[in-house]
Amino acid sequence: MKYITEEDLRTIYKVTPFTSYKLDTGTRLTPGARQFLQDRHISVYSADGEAMQVGDGVVVGQYNQNRSANGGTPDLLNKKRLEASLRSTGALFLQTASDIIDQDPVMAQKVLELGENFNDIKAMNEEGRSFPALPCTPCSGINGDNFSCEMEDCFAITSFHLQMAKGREILHLHRLRCALHEFLVVLMEVRCTNKEIPERVCQIINQLNQMICAAFGGEGCQRKA
Repeated sequence: MKYITEEDLRTIYKVTPFTSYKLDTGTRLTPGARQFLQDRHISVYSADGEAMQVGDGVVVGQYNQNRSANGGTPDLLNKKRLEASLRSTGALFLQTASDIIDQDPVMAQKVLELGENFNDIKAMNEEGRSFPALPCTPCSGINGDNFSCEMEDCFAITSFHLQMAKGREILHLHRLRCALHEFLVVLMEVRCTNKEIPERVCQIINQLNQMICAAFGGEGCQRKA
């Protein structure tokens, strides 16, 4: 019999926060682990997807007859959540390009190319395919070391930027960038284990960061200190 400790759960949670936990056959929770899950309202499921009740350090399987009506097992819900987010975010690339194509067709084409890069994630997730990293053009704020990492925006977008010559384009790129940051949260929620997927999303975000900086101030990097 294998016991899952609070420290085990904390280590996993620190790397990727989760809202449900699958307990493998032949394992039990220690009292500390049970309290950790209860304090965070984390649902516990058996290896076959059955809902479970936690008590006295022992996990007892308890099938939830209404689970299918409520959307299925955690794995199915995560799959649908990720698929829906992929579709909606992918559509936003097309919408962004459509919104700016009259003002800046070159920028719109770049957005479409980034959209194709984003669409590769479907194959990465479902087929386990691997794609080369996107090219990094270093600037004073972004380089090869942090290009695949999530960073703060180079600068906050405010109503001031709407008054600029490229204000409309900046706003649309910022909206797309925000959606990609939300997609990274979805990857955490569904416990994505393919590290190349969030890295690819971060590469796209950082290219958008550079496009926004260029639209704001020409060739110079505008990343805040």
